[in-house]
Amino acid sequence: MDIVFRPLEAADIAALAALREEVERTDRTGIHHDLADIREEFTDPKLDLAHDTLGAWQGTRLVAYALVYEPETVRGVLRFDTAGAVDPAYRRRGLGTRMVDWMRARARALHAERAAEVPGELHLDGISTNAGLAALAERAGFAPSRYWFTMSRDLRTAATSLPEAAAPAGLRLAPFAWSYDEAVRLAHNEAFLDHWDFAEADEADWRTWNTGSRSFRADVSAVLLDAGDHVAAYLLADEYDADTAATGVRSCAVAHLGTRRAYRGKGAARALLAHTLRAARDQGYDRAELVVDTANPTGALGIYESLGFVNKRTLVTYAGPLGE
Repeated sequence: MDIVFRPLEAADIAALAALREEVERTDRTGIHHDLADIREEFTDPKLDLAHDTLGAWQGTRLVAYALVYEPETVRGVLRFDTAGAVDPAYRRRGLGTRMVDWMRARARALHAERAAEVPGELHLDGISTNAGLAALAERAGFAPSRYWFTMSRDLRTAATSLPEAAAPAGLRLAPFAWSYDEAVRLAHNEAFLDHWDFAEADEADWRTWNTGSRSFRADVSAVLLDAGDHVAAYLLADEYDADTAATGVRSCAVAHLGTRRAYRGKGAARALLAHTLRAARDQGYDRAELVVDTANPTGALGIYESLGFVNKRTLVTYAGPLGE
């Protein structure tokens, strides 16, 4: 039976969930998706399913897919993030190359519309143990650009001693409250301005992917406030139901941890992490997890290691030119 290529549609949620789980059984990224996750992904107001997605179908079976995300911000280079995968049973048949070629063509079109005067760059992401992806990336002209550690810290064993850390002088720690939401968004945009591939989150992005996401957990999130009740630093935590269902382990994911520049170097991140680790343990979580850029300019990796986080797997971002 011939493989048919067409954009993904809202009716394809179950097929995409099945493909991603099939891929996870082979690639072991530690990432799971349920139907609600993909439904939320598809309702992103900035994702144009008709133009920004491609699926490869054999009959009613989705065997490969690709998505291109339009960059929000231009800072010297217009960087296009992507998502995609090929069913392990259909690999080494040219489908991966076909998906990457489509990603590149779509990114080129958006680049021409948005910022043709600056260089463009396409990203592919995957786990470091995926040799097939590494070979595909190399053939397509990509090279490793960034490495990310997926780190974990146990919260439940008797030997676990959770750290304590007081709020820095002049700051007070408070649980996340919705009255702080907009201030946290603005603090996030300031805190990550000097981080690689960061795009400022507007209100729509914030609602879709951050505090408006179904995975957000306000009860284990927190802020540090200065004397004027301005947000100096924040920690936003998530919980992924699909991961819990697949593993039987309940994880508190540190989704975003940031400190505004004027407050860096004073122990803000350590205080927030210590608070959330204890709050998560008290609410029945088994472990805490996070993903960190190994080249993070603020020294975040060292902070996490000092608090007992250890690397469980390494992810890679491959970067390549858009071409002609």
